[in-house]
Amino acid sequence: MLIDSHCHLDYFTAAEQTDIIARAHAAGVAKMVTIGTSLTQSHNAMAIAAAHENVWCTIGVHPHEAGQDGIPTPETIAGLTACAKTIGIGESGLDYFYDKAPRDAQAANFRAHIKAAQLTGLPLCIHARDADEDIAAMLRAEMAVQKFPFLLHCFSSSRALAEAALDLGGYISFSGILTFPKSLELRDIARDIPISRLLVETDSPYLAPVPFRGKRNEPAHTAHTARKLAEVRGVSPDFIATQTTANFYRLFSKALPV
Repeated sequence: MLIDSHCHLDYFTAAEQTDIIARAHAAGVAKMVTIGTSLTQSHNAMAIAAAHENVWCTIGVHPHEAGQDGIPTPETIAGLTACAKTIGIGESGLDYFYDKAPRDAQAANFRAHIKAAQLTGLPLCIHARDADEDIAAMLRAEMAVQKFPFLLHCFSSSRALAEAALDLGGYISFSGILTFPKSLELRDIARDIPISRLLVETDSPYLAPVPFRGKRNEPAHTAHTARKLAEVRGVSPDFIATQTTANFYRLFSKALPV
């Protein structure tokens, strides 16, 4: 069974969520993580996780939202992770493609989330878009202070950022972008990453994989990305499912049954 390590179930209605989770299970996607993008929305993610046995959540402020309501303190973020179903921090990071928030606010927000990951020991889900050098520099600087687990989610960045993340002990997750015809370089990177550091996700409702490109994405479609990853690496889909699930539980250790 697969795990969708990053989706946004709050973009769907409560009735849709039930159907979407059922379709995911039928497609071999046993569990999923719904992701925080603001402090208010993170409470919604917590409620969704509480309502569904096979859903976890993370707490965080997306770089697009950085500075909207002030930068949360690391202690505020960490304090929201007490819930048993909250297994990670984020998503947070830097986005210089859309630049919806000032870059200094994005950086301060990202640092607060890194500190929260250091305080809690929970993995940080990182959003990185057109900010590879600054992401790598901040990760190196903060790792020198105190190590923390992290995941580059929905990876579509450079090989240099992938290698920097791997050198620091990070994990890398691939989405439906991996299946797009023009994603040749991305598939080369996915082929070369150590198998023990790979995860899969949808980032739904965005980035539906081929053959659903252009349509609304959902966790069931994790299976298509996993099949492409298996093809790229020359292994079976079952192997990818087994390995990425093991990797998920190694990174998100709070998700392991007590």
